[in-house]
Amino acid sequence: MAGLIDSETSGVFVIAVTPFTEDGALDANSIDRVTDFYFERGADGLTILGMMGEAPKLTQAEAIEVTRRTLGRAAGKPVIVGVSAPGLAAIGELTKAVMDLGAAGVMVAPPPSLRTNEQIIAYYGEVSEAVGAGVPVVLQDYPLSTGVQISVETLCRIVEANPGIVMLKHEDWPGLAKISALRAAEARGQRRLSILCGNGGLFLPEELKRGADGAMTGFAYPEMMVAVCRHMAAGQSERAQDIFDAYLPLVRYEQQPGAGLAVRKFVLARRGAIASAAQRRPGTSLAPQAVAEVEWLISRQERRLAEPGISG
Repeated sequence: MAGLIDSETSGVFVIAVTPFTEDGALDANSIDRVTDFYFERGADGLTILGMMGEAPKLTQAEAIEVTRRTLGRAAGKPVIVGVSAPGLAAIGELTKAVMDLGAAGVMVAPPPSLRTNEQIIAYYGEVSEAVGAGVPVVLQDYPLSTGVQISVETLCRIVEANPGIVMLKHEDWPGLAKISALRAAEARGQRRLSILCGNGGLFLPEELKRGADGAMTGFAYPEMMVAVCRHMAAGQSERAQDIFDAYLPLVRYEQQPGAGLAVRKFVLARRGAIASAAQRRPGTSLAPQAVAEVEWLISRQERRLAEPGISG
């Protein structure tokens, strides 16, 4: 049984895709395959049912089944489950189900209806009440998607009022200054948060230098993020940057708004991690020209990794 996440949790928690068959059904065998794939490449944990996991397209029963299947395959390694929903009752119900199954914590993003600092603070107080005492919560700060801007001051007030919130999934953009400000607040006595960063790993070296504890995102080459975090932790920043630079063309291509999940699933299917790149409707697929571009980037990636000193 995996332990719970806490304010000291670090490393790489890969945002897992949800595999589907070509007709849109859950692909249970590919859930097993992709879970193995992530851990075999060094992931410290997984986060499932996030935005890039197509969580809003699943029924509650399917979300529980994906959790059950992933936890069964994770062999005791920590799995965080996204439980974001329009209503608090749904958040509370799904949280109880996944925590009973052995999840390491839950992740909640703010709904787009929140407009003021007071509303945001009140909402996370309600979330804490809905999930219950003893459940570790990850606050997902992703304003480019949610439209909700959470200032450092507001985050600090939320953290102090809700001890169950132990981690920030940092995806603000530009957001490096926010990491520095949170760590400075902690130096002045603010309760510590674990900070794991998203945005496809696009700013991972800079985020780690600013004080982030690792990555929580879903780039299709998770071994890059693992190697970068490992070398940064060992004080080998030049080595970490060299490895990051080798993957940057694919990181950049995968970060296209509206196309990123299609690229990620295509590459994961190409690497044998999932059987199909299909998304559940409504979803997108790569056009032939985009496929050719990704294939070309993959071929260049493979040649680059064959060069001395580039692989992790």
